[in-house]
Formats: sequence, C-alpha cells, structure tokens
Amino acid sequence: MKAAAFRSVGGPEVMEVLSFPDPQAGPGQVRVQVKTAGVQHYDCYVRRGWTPQGVAIQLPQILGNEFAGIIDQVGEDVTGFHVGSEVLGFAQLNCYAEYVVVHVDQIVSKPDSMPWEEAGGLTGNGQGAYIAMKAIGVGPGDTVLIHGAAGSLGAFAVQLAKEWGAETIIGTASESNHDYLRSLGAIPVTYGEGLVERVRALAPNGVDAAFDTAGAEAVLASVELVKDRNRICTFVAYDLIEELGLRVIRGERSAARLAELVELYSNGKLQIHIKGTFPLDRADDAHRAIETRRGRGKIVLTLD
Repeated sequence: MKAAAFRSVGGPEVMEVLSFPDPQAGPGQVRVQVKTAGVQHYDCYVRRGWTPQGVAIQLPQILGNEFAGIIDQVGEDVTGFHVGSEVLGFAQLNCYAEYVVVHVDQIVSKPDSMPWEEAGGLTGNGQGAYIAMKAIGVGPGDTVLIHGAAGSLGAFAVQLAKEWGAETIIGTASESNHDYLRSLGAIPVTYGEGLVERVRALAPNGVDAAFDTAGAEAVLASVELVKDRNRICTFVAYDLIEELGLRVIRGERSAARLAELVELYSNGKLQIHIKGTFPLDRADDAHRAIETRRGRGKIVLTLD
C-alpha cells in the first residue's frame, strides 16, 4: 500500500509517499480502506521528534491518527461491522495510508449524510474538545472563554459548550473569522493587547471557565479572568501548566464518545468546517498549512 511517512525527523519536507506491506486484520480487528485522514498538530509534533507516551516510533513511520473509510477485511470475533461498512475512527499512528487496521472499539458507523472529508476530520479534534470541556466542567449558565475558537479544535469546543448549556461563549479569533464564530453561537473578540479588558466588558460578571488552543498569551489572559484555575485548560502552552498551577488534562479517545459526537452531527448540532483538502502526496503541504495556525476549520488528506 501507499502511505505518507517520514524516514527522519524534521520539517514538513521530510514527508514522502512510500510503499508498505498491506496490513492484515487480526482477531477483534478490521481493516479499513481509507478515504480520508484528518491532519492534526499531534502528527506534526511526532514528525518533529516527539514520541507520545506508550507509542513506539519505527522509521519509516506512517503518520495520522484519525480516518474515515470502508471496511474491506474483518478479523475473527468481530460483530456489528462487516465488509462494506462505512466507518470513521481513530488510531495513534498509521492513518495516512491506503489501509489501516484497528480494533473494532476504535470505530463507529459513518452516517450517510456525512461527507467523507468531514468524517475524516471529526475524531481527533472533536474528542479533544469534548475531553477538555468536560474536564473544566462546562455546563448550564456558564460563561466560557475559548481561545482560537475558529480553528477546528476551538470550533468544536464552542459548539459543545452551547450544546451543554453555557449561557455566554466568548471566542477569540482574527476579525475575518468573527462572523463564523457568531454563526456557531459565540461572541467574537480579537486577539492582542487589551484582550483581558475586552473580555471583561463582554462578561461583567466574570468568566467561569477557559479553554486555550492558541498559546501562552491566551493562557496568561485566562488566569487573569478565571478565578478557579482548575477550570482552565490549555492544549498548547504545556510549559506554563506547572508554573501557573493548572491541571494537566488528558483523556483516552473512545468509540462511545465518538458515537455521541456523530449523533450530535446527525441531529444538526455539530458542524465540521473543512478548511482544505490535500491528496496523499501533498501531506507535506498539509502540514505546512496546519502549522500556520491560521484560518478556520479542518485540514484533511484525501485518498482515491
């Protein structure tokens, strides 16, 4: 099979399409012919030399940790899915490929109404936002601040906060993305100097919780605005967590949580904005695009 992988750590230029043996489904597993694979910052970190906990990197290493496709091989003891089932799912690596093998508890059925591009881009950021927003206790009546709210992760967080009853959702974004945030149910506010004062003007009774997908400046602003530091989460400025007395928030992805997100999508309560699509042989350009941290929505690789 063809797959996008790297043979040495480095910038996006180390990504290349290589040939690998076709993987085979074992007991409790399925093989999926991949139609689309989402691109995440996680992938870029691995490409640059980071090794996730509990993961063995073997060069050349195939990247990608979310996918959508059609099951073409079913292992022993698998129930609920069959050859031809359209699914979306997750793995820690190996999804930028024509085929990926995963355990059956890493997939859910794809709704007929969900385009392949959107299916390939739901799992990672959707579950990441879910884990973060649950960890900081977002619920009815809350005023929530979401930094980088127009990005894929931030946009999911906005929509989940709305679904879970937050009264006021404030999202930081560049001015060009303000109308998009309003369409999701957030009050937009610009980045930069004076952010704390602008947020206070929008939330005179204070901010209950904050989720950062932007970086150090956003976390420092959140500390000024949120009284309870247990209700601040960053997925970017990890180096400030200990210094600021914040919690390290982690969580395992699950098919049950993914199924809940898919149900929200099917009920019209969750939108997935696709920023751009790239063919497999342009995985390097996909990484360049996501590393700019600009624009709204999700970047996805497509495989024909």
